[in-house]
Amino acid sequence: MIDPGEPIGVVIVDDHRMFAESLSRLLSDEPGITVLGIASNVREATEMVSAHRPNVLLLDYQLPDGDGVTLTADVKRTHPTTMVVMLTGSTEDRVLLGAIDAGVSGFLTKDRAAVEVAEAVRGAAAGEALISPALLGRLLPKLKRTYRSIGSDLTDRERTTLTYLAQGWTNKAIATEMNLSLNTVRNYVQSLLTKLGAHSKLEAVSTAAREGLVDYSTK
Repeated sequence: MIDPGEPIGVVIVDDHRMFAESLSRLLSDEPGITVLGIASNVREATEMVSAHRPNVLLLDYQLPDGDGVTLTADVKRTHPTTMVVMLTGSTEDRVLLGAIDAGVSGFLTKDRAAVEVAEAVRGAAAGEALISPALLGRLLPKLKRTYRSIGSDLTDRERTTLTYLAQGWTNKAIATEMNLSLNTVRNYVQSLLTKLGAHSKLEAVSTAAREGLVDYSTK
Protein backbone atom coordinates (compact mmCIF):
# COMPACT_ATOMS: atom_id res chain seq x y z
CA MET A 1 0.00 0.00 0.00
CA ILE A 2 1.09 3.58 -0.59
CA ASP A 3 0.58 6.71 1.44
CA PRO A 4 -2.65 8.61 0.66
CA GLY A 5 -2.02 11.46 -1.76
CA GLU A 6 1.03 9.90 -3.39
CA PRO A 7 0.75 9.07 -7.10
CA ILE A 8 0.22 5.41 -7.97
CA GLY A 9 2.94 4.16 -10.30
CA VAL A 10 1.67 1.64 -12.87
CA VAL A 11 3.40 -0.61 -15.40
CA ILE A 12 1.20 -2.11 -18.14
CA VAL A 13 2.11 -5.51 -19.58
CA ASP A 14 0.33 -6.50 -22.79
CA ASP A 15 1.62 -7.62 -26.20
CA HIS A 16 -1.24 -5.89 -28.02
CA ARG A 17 0.49 -2.55 -28.41
CA MET A 18 -2.54 -0.55 -29.52
CA PHE A 19 -4.55 -1.75 -26.53
CA ALA A 20 -1.67 -1.07 -24.12
CA GLU A 21 -1.06 2.43 -25.48
CA SER A 22 -4.76 3.30 -25.36
CA LEU A 23 -4.97 2.07 -21.79
CA SER A 24 -1.85 4.05 -20.92
CA ARG A 25 -3.37 7.28 -22.25
CA LEU A 26 -6.64 6.66 -20.40
CA LEU A 27 -4.91 5.93 -17.10
CA SER A 28 -2.56 8.89 -17.50
CA ASP A 29 -5.60 11.16 -17.61
CA GLU A 30 -6.78 9.83 -14.25
CA PRO A 31 -5.81 11.91 -11.20
CA GLY A 32 -3.28 10.26 -8.91
CA ILE A 33 -2.13 7.63 -11.43
CA THR A 34 1.19 7.71 -13.29
CA VAL A 35 1.99 5.19 -16.02
CA LEU A 36 5.68 4.36 -15.68
CA GLY A 37 5.96 2.24 -18.80
CA ILE A 38 4.55 -0.39 -21.14
CA ALA A 39 6.02 -3.86 -21.54
CA SER A 40 5.07 -6.30 -24.28
CA ASN A 41 6.52 -9.47 -22.77
CA VAL A 42 7.80 -11.09 -19.58
CA ARG A 43 11.41 -10.02 -20.12
CA GLU A 44 10.54 -6.35 -20.58
CA ALA A 45 8.10 -6.46 -17.65
CA THR A 46 10.75 -7.93 -15.35
CA GLU A 47 13.20 -5.20 -16.34
CA MET A 48 10.63 -2.44 -15.85
CA VAL A 49 9.56 -3.69 -12.44
CA SER A 50 13.19 -3.74 -11.29
CA ALA A 51 13.86 -0.28 -12.74
CA HIS A 52 10.67 1.53 -11.68
CA ARG A 53 9.33 -0.53 -8.73
CA PRO A 54 5.69 0.24 -9.60
CA ASN A 55 2.90 0.18 -7.05
CA VAL A 56 0.68 -1.76 -9.46
CA LEU A 57 1.47 -4.14 -12.31
CA LEU A 58 -1.44 -4.39 -14.75
CA LEU A 59 -0.86 -7.44 -16.92
CA ASP A 60 -2.39 -9.81 -19.43
CA TYR A 61 -2.29 -13.59 -18.95
CA GLN A 62 -1.02 -14.64 -22.37
CA LEU A 63 2.37 -13.16 -23.26
CA PRO A 64 4.77 -14.04 -26.10
CA ASP A 65 7.51 -15.43 -23.85
CA GLY A 66 5.51 -16.72 -20.89
CA ASP A 67 2.33 -16.13 -18.94
CA GLY A 68 0.98 -13.73 -16.38
CA VAL A 69 0.77 -16.31 -13.60
CA THR A 70 4.49 -17.14 -13.75
CA LEU A 71 5.35 -13.45 -14.05
CA THR A 72 3.18 -12.66 -11.01
CA ALA A 73 4.95 -15.30 -8.90
CA ASP A 74 8.35 -13.92 -9.90
CA VAL A 75 7.35 -10.32 -9.18
CA LYS A 76 5.83 -11.15 -5.79
CA ARG A 77 9.02 -13.02 -4.86
CA THR A 78 11.39 -10.22 -5.86
CA HIS A 79 9.19 -7.15 -5.28
CA PRO A 80 6.49 -8.16 -2.78
CA THR A 81 5.13 -4.62 -2.37
CA THR A 82 4.11 -4.43 -6.05
CA MET A 83 0.43 -5.29 -6.38
CA VAL A 84 -0.60 -7.27 -9.45
CA VAL A 85 -3.92 -7.01 -11.27
CA MET A 86 -4.58 -9.41 -14.13
CA LEU A 87 -6.39 -7.68 -16.99
CA THR A 88 -7.34 -10.52 -19.29
CA GLY A 89 -9.99 -12.06 -21.46
CA SER A 90 -9.55 -15.46 -19.83
CA THR A 91 -11.81 -16.53 -16.96
CA GLU A 92 -10.83 -20.20 -17.02
CA ASP A 93 -10.71 -21.66 -13.53
CA ARG A 94 -7.15 -22.97 -13.98
CA VAL A 95 -5.93 -19.49 -14.89
CA LEU A 96 -7.75 -17.76 -12.06
CA LEU A 97 -6.75 -20.31 -9.44
CA GLY A 98 -3.14 -20.24 -10.58
CA ALA A 99 -3.11 -16.45 -10.47
CA ILE A 100 -4.52 -16.40 -6.94
CA ASP A 101 -1.84 -18.79 -5.77
CA ALA A 102 0.81 -16.65 -7.48
CA GLY A 103 -0.33 -13.61 -5.48
CA VAL A 104 -2.49 -11.40 -7.71
CA SER A 105 -4.60 -8.77 -6.01
CA GLY A 106 -7.44 -9.26 -8.46
CA PHE A 107 -8.86 -9.83 -11.93
CA LEU A 108 -10.43 -7.56 -14.48
CA THR A 109 -11.73 -8.51 -17.91
CA LYS A 110 -10.74 -6.45 -20.93
CA ASP A 111 -14.33 -5.44 -21.66
CA ARG A 112 -14.49 -3.22 -18.57
CA ALA A 113 -14.74 0.57 -18.85
CA ALA A 114 -11.63 2.71 -18.37
CA VAL A 115 -13.00 4.16 -15.14
CA GLU A 116 -13.32 0.64 -13.73
CA VAL A 117 -9.71 -0.13 -14.60
CA ALA A 118 -8.63 3.07 -12.86
CA GLU A 119 -10.64 2.16 -9.76
CA ALA A 120 -9.10 -1.32 -9.83
CA VAL A 121 -5.63 0.23 -9.88
CA ARG A 122 -6.52 2.44 -6.91
CA GLY A 123 -8.05 -0.50 -5.06
CA ALA A 124 -5.00 -2.69 -5.62
CA ALA A 125 -2.69 0.08 -4.43
CA ALA A 126 -4.82 0.35 -1.28
CA GLY A 127 -4.47 -3.38 -0.66
CA GLU A 128 -8.02 -4.39 -1.59
CA ALA A 129 -8.97 -7.69 -3.21
CA LEU A 130 -10.46 -7.20 -6.67
CA ILE A 131 -12.74 -9.99 -7.78
CA SER A 132 -16.48 -10.24 -8.28
CA PRO A 133 -18.39 -12.06 -5.50
CA ALA A 134 -19.89 -14.38 -8.13
CA LEU A 135 -16.48 -15.39 -9.45
CA LEU A 136 -15.07 -15.76 -5.96
CA GLY A 137 -18.02 -17.94 -4.98
CA ARG A 138 -17.41 -20.11 -8.03
CA LEU A 139 -13.74 -20.56 -7.25
CA LEU A 140 -13.71 -21.12 -3.50
CA PRO A 141 -15.38 -24.57 -3.50
CA LYS A 142 -12.68 -25.73 -5.92
CA LEU A 143 -10.04 -24.71 -3.38
CA LYS A 144 -11.63 -26.61 -0.49
CA ARG A 145 -9.56 -29.34 1.15
CA THR A 146 -10.23 -31.58 4.14
CA TYR A 147 -6.99 -31.06 6.02
CA ARG A 148 -5.77 -28.24 8.24
CA SER A 149 -2.10 -27.53 8.65
CA ILE A 150 -1.89 -23.75 9.12
CA GLY A 151 -3.97 -21.00 10.63
CA SER A 152 -4.27 -22.50 14.11
CA ASP A 153 -2.79 -19.32 15.61
CA LEU A 154 -5.45 -16.98 14.17
CA THR A 155 -7.34 -14.93 16.75
CA ASP A 156 -11.14 -14.79 16.79
CA ARG A 157 -11.07 -11.28 15.33
CA GLU A 158 -8.70 -12.40 12.57
CA ARG A 159 -10.96 -15.34 11.72
CA THR A 160 -13.97 -13.03 11.54
CA THR A 161 -12.03 -10.66 9.30
CA LEU A 162 -11.02 -13.60 7.10
CA THR A 163 -14.65 -14.68 6.73
CA TYR A 164 -15.60 -11.20 5.51
CA LEU A 165 -12.67 -11.17 3.09
CA ALA A 166 -13.89 -14.47 1.67
CA GLN A 167 -17.20 -12.75 0.93
CA GLY A 168 -15.44 -9.97 -1.00
CA TRP A 169 -15.77 -7.22 1.62
CA THR A 170 -13.44 -4.20 1.59
CA ASN A 171 -11.45 -3.06 4.62
CA LYS A 172 -13.83 -0.11 5.06
CA ALA A 173 -16.92 -2.33 5.02
CA ILE A 174 -15.34 -4.73 7.51
CA ALA A 175 -14.41 -1.85 9.81
CA THR A 176 -17.99 -0.58 9.78
CA GLU A 177 -19.46 -4.04 10.40
CA MET A 178 -17.07 -4.85 13.25
CA ASN A 179 -17.22 -1.31 14.69
CA LEU A 180 -13.46 -0.92 14.41
CA SER A 181 -11.15 1.71 12.99
CA LEU A 182 -9.89 1.25 9.45
CA ASN A 183 -6.31 1.04 10.73
CA THR A 184 -7.26 -1.78 13.10
CA VAL A 185 -8.77 -3.78 10.26
CA ARG A 186 -5.69 -3.14 8.14
CA ASN A 187 -3.57 -4.52 10.98
CA TYR A 188 -5.78 -7.63 11.16
CA VAL A 189 -5.43 -8.11 7.41
CA GLN A 190 -1.65 -7.73 7.54
CA SER A 191 -1.48 -10.21 10.39
CA LEU A 192 -3.59 -12.65 8.34
CA LEU A 193 -1.26 -12.35 5.37
CA THR A 194 1.74 -13.00 7.59
CA LYS A 195 0.24 -15.98 9.40
CA LEU A 196 -1.08 -17.54 6.19
CA GLY A 197 2.07 -16.83 4.22
CA ALA A 198 0.11 -14.88 1.60
CA HIS A 199 1.07 -11.92 -0.59
CA SER A 200 -2.48 -10.64 -1.13
CA LYS A 201 -6.00 -10.88 0.22
CA LEU A 202 -7.00 -13.23 -2.59
CA GLU A 203 -4.09 -15.53 -1.83
CA ALA A 204 -5.04 -15.46 1.87
CA VAL A 205 -8.62 -16.46 1.00
CA SER A 206 -7.32 -19.17 -1.32
CA THR A 207 -5.08 -20.59 1.40
CA ALA A 208 -7.82 -20.35 4.01
CA ALA A 209 -10.28 -22.17 1.75
CA ARG A 210 -7.78 -24.96 1.16
CA GLU A 211 -7.28 -25.34 4.90
CA GLY A 212 -10.99 -25.22 5.72
CA LEU A 213 -10.58 -22.02 7.72
CA VAL A 214 -13.48 -20.12 6.16
CA ASP A 215 -17.13 -20.85 5.58
CA TYR A 216 -17.39 -19.91 1.91
CA SER A 217 -21.01 -21.05 1.76
CA THR A 218 -22.23 -17.83 3.41
CA LYS A 219 -23.21 -15.00 1.10
